[in-house]
Amino acid sequence: MTATHDTAAELISGARERIDALDDRIIGLVQERMAVSAVVQEARITSGGRRVSLSREMEILGRYREALGKPGTALAMTLLELSRGKV
Repeated sequence: MTATHDTAAELISGARERIDALDDRIIGLVQERMAVSAVVQEARITSGGRRVSLSREMEILGRYREALGKPGTALAMTLLELSRGKV
């Protein structure tokens, strides 16, 4: 390998480590979001409401779409699906 290839390999390795660390944080945040959502759902059910608030979900979809474009909508849908869990 040449010096250029070595440098590129080091950059890639370092970037991949950072990506892995970011993914770990994202997974933790998603798990935290799921737990908080379960609290909200339980409170809503206990007070006689529905487990899911469609108007709230539409707000979330809009926020993600606005920030991330069309793929943001798919990401938000996945987060909502994960967060709907069984209460």
